[in-house]
Amino acid sequence: MLGLDPLTQGRAIRQQTGVLTETNALYERLTARQNLVFFGTLYGLPEATLKERIVEQLAFFNLESRADEAVGTYSKGMKQRLALARALLNRPRILFLDEPTSSLDPESTQQVHELIQSLREREGHTVFLCTHHLEEAERLADRVAILNAGKLLALGSIADLSRQFDPGIWVEIDLWQPLPAEVNVLAIGGVLKCEQSEKHLRVQVQEEAVIPSLVAELVHQGAGLLSLQPRRVTLEQIYFQLQESARQGVQ
Repeated sequence: MLGLDPLTQGRAIRQQTGVLTETNALYERLTARQNLVFFGTLYGLPEATLKERIVEQLAFFNLESRADEAVGTYSKGMKQRLALARALLNRPRILFLDEPTSSLDPESTQQVHELIQSLREREGHTVFLCTHHLEEAERLADRVAILNAGKLLALGSIADLSRQFDPGIWVEIDLWQPLPAEVNVLAIGGVLKCEQSEKHLRVQVQEEAVIPSLVAELVHQGAGLLSLQPRRVTLEQIYFQLQESARQGVQ
C-alpha cells in the first residue's frame, strides 16, 4: 500500500490514510475543535497547518458556529459531519468511508458527493466507499464490488457489469398510434428483443449505434414516434440479480 510495508511501516501508512467508521468514534466531552486538534496531533500535523485545516474543515461542513460546544450536544448528522472532517484532516491519499452520508441532510449529502468526486478526479486520491445506497455507488464509483456474506460476487466498472449481466440497451418508445401489424421489429438489424403493448414498445438493442437505424426503420414503416428513451441496466438491478443467484446457490 502506497509503496510501503504495512507490517513495518504502519505509522507512515496511517499518516496518509483517512477512515470514517460506522460509528463516529468522537470524544463527546470535547468540543469539535478540540476533537480535531487531538486527532490532527496524532497525525503529526504541524501546529500552523493543523490550525488552518481545522478552520477549513469546520467551514466546509458548516460547523464553525458550534465549533466550541461539546460534541455530546450535537445531533447525529452534525456528529457525522465532524467525523468526516476528522477523516479528511490530513488530506489522505487513501480514504476509507463507511456509509459517509448516513444521517446527513440532502445539502450535506451533496457536499460529500462533490468532495468524493473532487478527491478522486482532481486530486487523484483513492476512495473506498462502503454503502448500501446503490444510486450513490453508481454515481460516484469507477469500480464496484458486490458482496454477499463476505463473498465477492462481482467486481468491475458499471459498464462492465452491465455488459456481463444484462447485455444490450433497452429503449422505451411511446407511439402516436398502434404499430402497423406488418411491422416486424425483431427483423430490424441489431434488435435483440421486443416487448409491445398498444402504444408502447420496449426494445433491447445490441448497442447505442443501433438506435438511429431502429428509429429510421420504424418511421419508414409508418410508425408515429412520440418519444424515445434509452435505459441502461441499473446497479440496483445487477445487485438484486446477483443476490438472488447467490441465495439460490448459482455460481
